Amino acid sequence: MKRYLMALILLTSAVSCDWIGNTPSFGDDFITYHIKAGNHEVERNLNMPFTASSIRFQALFDSSCVYQTIIPENQHDINKLYGFSDCSSQHQSNSARFGWNWREGALRIYAYTYANGVRQERELGTAELNEPTSFRIDIRDKSYVFTYRGIETVMPRHCSGGVGVAYKLLPYFGGDEVAPHDIRIKIRNL
Repeated sequence: MKRYLMALILLTSAVSCDWIGNTPSFGDDFITYHIKAGNHEVERNLNMPFTASSIRFQALFDSSCVYQTIIPENQHDINKLYGFSDCSSQHQSNSARFGWNWREGALRIYAYTYANGVRQERELGTAELNEPTSFRIDIRDKSYVFTYRGIETVMPRHCSGGVGVAYKLLPYFGGDEVAPHDIRIKIRNL
């Protein structure tokens, strides 16, 4: 009975959490997302439902997030960290998420949105490698409020009210180029 209960708890966690196809970090409560060399997406990127009016999480970037693109101008491309689709539409129509890239010796963080198909991004600051960093996105009527390092940044939103039929957006490498080597990002929902 004890084994059955433990298996049921683990299975329930796998179905209700984002770690299906990724590696749970049993030493802590972070989930490690892997983007394999030559890919854009994490393995088995399932569209997990999202119904909340905000998302709060911590992320930890390690040295695998330091990279050099083949085409120099692609170093400015923004990789996607974590967020959600919105307005009962696909994420390239309406969504809000944090982005990142490695540029000029620093890991830079961005607010990254689509509002009615129009993409906007804004640099918010830098993150240190191997240190947990907190992130938050709130929906407020016709705007998204990104909070990073205690500073709020408002970005436009196409619809109002709840997200409708929506899904979480997991880590994604690129832009134009695929991951040049394996990338690991740890995320903990708050």
